[in-house]
Amino acid sequence: MQNFKWALLGLAIVPQTLAADTLSTNGFHLCMTDSAINFQTMDITYTRSTGVVVFDVAGTNAMEQMVLASISITAYGHEIYSKEFDPCGTDIHVNQLCPVPKGTFKVSGSVEVPSKYASQIPGIAFNVPDLDGQAKLVLKSRKDQGNVTCLESQLTNGHSTSVGAVKYATAGIAAGALALSGVSAMSSVGVVGSPTSGPGFGDVMGWFHSMATNGMLSVAYPQVYRSFSSNFMWSTCMISWPGLLKSIDKFRGATGGNLTVESYELLKKATMMRKSFSSTNTTKRSWEYTLQFGDLVARSAETDDASSSSSESSASSKVNDLKQVAQELMIPSADVFMNVLLIFAIVIAAVVVGILLMKVVLELWALYGKKFPEQLAEFRKDYWGLMARTITNMILVLYSIWVLYCVYQLRKGDSWGAKLLAALTLTLFTGLLVFFAIRIAYKARKYKKIEGDTSHLYEDRETWKKYSMFYDGYKKDFWWIFMPVIAYSLVKSCIIAGGEGHGMFQSAGQLVCEVLLLALLVWSRPYATKASLVINIAVQVVRVLSIACVLIFVEELGISQTTKTVTGIVLIVVQSTLTAVLAILIAVNTIINFSRENPHAKQRREAEKATRDFDDLTPLDARDSLLMDHPQRKEFAEMNNFNFTGPHESYQDEPRRARSPSNTESAGLVHNDYGVAHGRSTSADSHGLRGSIEGRHPTAPGYGMAY
Repeated sequence: MQNFKWALLGLAIVPQTLAADTLSTNGFHLCMTDSAINFQTMDITYTRSTGVVVFDVAGTNAMEQMVLASISITAYGHEIYSKEFDPCGTDIHVNQLCPVPKGTFKVSGSVEVPSKYASQIPGIAFNVPDLDGQAKLVLKSRKDQGNVTCLESQLTNGHSTSVGAVKYATAGIAAGALALSGVSAMSSVGVVGSPTSGPGFGDVMGWFHSMATNGMLSVAYPQVYRSFSSNFMWSTCMISWPGLLKSIDKFRGATGGNLTVESYELLKKATMMRKSFSSTNTTKRSWEYTLQFGDLVARSAETDDASSSSSESSASSKVNDLKQVAQELMIPSADVFMNVLLIFAIVIAAVVVGILLMKVVLELWALYGKKFPEQLAEFRKDYWGLMARTITNMILVLYSIWVLYCVYQLRKGDSWGAKLLAALTLTLFTGLLVFFAIRIAYKARKYKKIEGDTSHLYEDRETWKKYSMFYDGYKKDFWWIFMPVIAYSLVKSCIIAGGEGHGMFQSAGQLVCEVLLLALLVWSRPYATKASLVINIAVQVVRVLSIACVLIFVEELGISQTTKTVTGIVLIVVQSTLTAVLAILIAVNTIINFSRENPHAKQRREAEKATRDFDDLTPLDARDSLLMDHPQRKEFAEMNNFNFTGPHESYQDEPRRARSPSNTESAGLVHNDYGVAHGRSTSADSHGLRGSIEGRHPTAPGYGMAY
């Protein structure tokens, strides 16, 4: 009982929707087979502030009779209120049931509940989100004390952890991460080897996928956690679109699907029937209450501890699965894959159109002869490559979810057309990622063989531009980490979809995958920045803890409903905290990126300045001896050991001879005795070698710069 109180207190602090201070019935079912009174409508609402019960009951009765009433309220497997009263008595007088009329009857009105009875209902029951409670009404014959009728109804207080604002907030977080990743990518155009800043779009979407898939396992979730996980289902592309679903049903019908079992129209009609028996529309109840209100197990107040424990474990939390999750979102389970496929195709088409539109704008801009910024010029030249890389990146981010839906369609689908598309797309996407993995591994092996390491994956501009989306967040020595991460996504999704209906297998298998990935990350610490390392390891630790908690929800373990509820609260708090931390980090990174100079832009500017200064230098520039390194002086001095190539350089120190005026015709010609006069032999066979012409002085050593 102490744990039950802590569960209620914990639920009170969980984020919830605004609702009135009321308790209401949400549908009903008969809990006895031979009921003498049959009810068609039962709407009962109790308002704590006024202490008034408003009721609307309609049914049929074979005979007029006097009855006694017994009402009990159970929450999380514990009875929190019970009362027996006479509708004709003075404590709680219900005039319309005194006596119960014969034939068809309709009873509506209000009854004020005495404060001594109202005070027995715990106040926290009006505030906890997704109240897991039931109300049971038994009418007995005053004559023989036999049961005349028995009704059970699910209780709701209007509070829920499934909040529309949370869905929009999480979508905003993902959009912010996408924008931040885009800004970072644009700012690093032309710069290779620059790591991405975390958390990126892939990190955020991966975390949202984890919370969404945690709510898809075949285990008995408490309603509070089931509603919480539904806030993140949008990240898996599970979005209800009536027009699209009707088109999918037509396609299924034409390719062997059975529309009489599952279709959007059938789901819509069933939901409308449920609402006609429901007293409140403030929360979405699970599909089990839509189709089968008689599945709940009646619990009596007079049970011993052993039977109470058994009753707790078989409370209203039913085994969940992907089919139930989809139907709660108004998507027939047979339409899930096709719905996701078409939404993904629409997103891809929007990306392609956006890139082509940007290309057209740039071409129109170019007609006016204006200069592009470097990022836009790069986009204009390589827009096809950008389009291909963007689509590949989207496949990489959604690969885990895609495998899950494809395997589910292949196992549970009823349309051969949808199964064929699932097999083709799964093969195509897996083959694409395997191709890139092989290509990157080949290049890494080639660079390692030629250069001794794989750093060229980060330094070569073309290689970086084509393949960096797979490894840009990792250190150079751990570029290969993306391969086990892809394998982890594949195996985990196959376990979830392939183990549908076997909660223990799903939970244990997923736990093994999460632990192995955590061990790999802790051992290698592969991320290039400390921020990314801390964020990703923290996310993985929470994933391990989350799936360990999900094991508590497995029916085979027989854990009590109270323990499950407390575990659900812990999961909500931990996962909400990590989501808030990711949002804060995205905001901080955004502020940093816009408030300080981009390091890539600074690096480019400094390189351009150095090049410009070098081009401005001249031989007479005063900065010459300051800005340039002096060559070794020895090299220039050694040049003086050789004769210069100029025709008269060897005779620059010889005195000029006076010309003979009488021999002007031979002016400028060599005299016949030139060789003899200068100590040269007239014979061609002479070997009187000399180091240099006599009288030649060595040239003085050269100093300074030579140009």
